[in-house]
Amino acid sequence: MSTEESLKSRFPNDSLSFSQFRDNHRVSVPASRLHEILTYLKCDLRFDMLAELTAVDYLEYEGAKDRFGVVYVLVNTKSGERLVLKTHVNDPDPTLPSVYSLWKAADWLEREVYDMFGIKFTGHPDLRRILSPDEFTAFPLRKDYPLKGQGERHNFPVITRAES
Repeated sequence: MSTEESLKSRFPNDSLSFSQFRDNHRVSVPASRLHEILTYLKCDLRFDMLAELTAVDYLEYEGAKDRFGVVYVLVNTKSGERLVLKTHVNDPDPTLPSVYSLWKAADWLEREVYDMFGIKFTGHPDLRRILSPDEFTAFPLRKDYPLKGQGERHNFPVITRAES
């Protein structure tokens, strides 16, 4: 049975949307069912590797119903099968359950998505900024973030090579 058939059989009443592009099998799932579906994919269908976790800001994207898409790329290392799973969240409080309990690789990946997009992951053991200083209050990969910043770069101390 294919992954698509397995998901349709296990979650018949959920609005799962499937597509394929070249060798990429993709599924879009509701955020409310994300953790349960990812648990099934890992434990029952043996997608034992979280290869990537990122986000997309659909602000001003024609036809978009949701502000953010969060993308999980999973791999079954025994069969080599890859699956791209996407879910959506919106402002004012974009939040998803953490998948750190399923894949430890989610640790820094969720922190990066939080730092760059402001999407929170409930249950994450250490959700804090990973690329920006702690004092930074904006989310630089959001499309409403100004290209030249908000003037915050001038407020952070810069250490030169001579000082280090």
